[in-house]
Amino acid sequence: MFRVPGIDITAYVDDGSAEQRAAVARDVDAACREIGFMQVLGHGVPAEVIEGLGDAMDGFFALGADTKRGYVRPACENRGYTPPRTESLSLSLGVEPANRMNDFFEAYNVGRAASEYPGQELPPQHFAENTWPDVPGFERQVTSYFAEAGRVARTMTRILGDALGLPESFFPGLTAPSIEVLRMNNYALEPGTGVDLDGELVGMSEHTDFGIVTILWADPVRGLQVLDRDGAWHDVSPDPGALLVNLGDLTARLTNERWQSTLHRVKPPIVDGTIERRRSAAYFHDGNPGAVVAPLDGCVDAAHPPLYDPVTVDEHISGKLAGSRAGRRNDAAVRESARLLQSHR
Repeated sequence: MFRVPGIDITAYVDDGSAEQRAAVARDVDAACREIGFMQVLGHGVPAEVIEGLGDAMDGFFALGADTKRGYVRPACENRGYTPPRTESLSLSLGVEPANRMNDFFEAYNVGRAASEYPGQELPPQHFAENTWPDVPGFERQVTSYFAEAGRVARTMTRILGDALGLPESFFPGLTAPSIEVLRMNNYALEPGTGVDLDGELVGMSEHTDFGIVTILWADPVRGLQVLDRDGAWHDVSPDPGALLVNLGDLTARLTNERWQSTLHRVKPPIVDGTIERRRSAAYFHDGNPGAVVAPLDGCVDAAHPPLYDPVTVDEHISGKLAGSRAGRRNDAAVRESARLLQSHR
């Protein structure tokens, strides 16, 4: 039976023994080889911080449609509000959906800003300044969660490095300063909106995450589905207190697909003719835009030739974003799109 493994990372959060950390790294390696998705416990994020994030999301998404649209930013900045049906994540894989730009989720994005790194020249599209909506407590609550999720992401890269036998300095060198975005998602329709059950209803279309690792908080509501290595889709819901963690494309490139980025999608359930509301918040830890990513020497040999050419983080992330947010099919995602096209869709 398919199940996303649960892994307790307390040994890394609370500075456990070398033996305890090695056991965690082995479990993470196994999860990355088999699924690329895991449930992380012992992450140390206070429950009140997660509750605050939920309150902030509720406050913003309860605003009227016209008010929310006032927070739309240029697509290239990856900040602010995304209205429903203005994105199609499958385009980031180079796969044309049946209906373009039809993912019905809405989202609000914040991220690292250039002003946090005085004296450094950083690509403005990846380090745009944030817009904070006029919702009581929103900035404070979201900022608190952003800091905690970033800590968990950096802890996970430390574990990934140990699992791969890399120097402790490897991932910090690849990710400083890192493109980091928190995307808060809301899957719901406006009150009174009916659902056309024509088989084309898509909450968030099939995609892989773009960067190194993603930290995902989600409601325990059905909808998230993960593709296994045999091409079958499976429902995934987080266990109580767990954060979902999955690998992105850049980690797949680094490991020459010893670990694959996880193909996933969201198809929320329909109850009484409308969509059951579902919330999630994905923290993307994507790396330094100027860093060059190529298969690691330890992941390449005669039996496993390199599957990818070197690419900068900026080139890869920009191509993916142009697909999902600007509607330009990303034809560079050859291997990821092949997996999707071979799946039992």
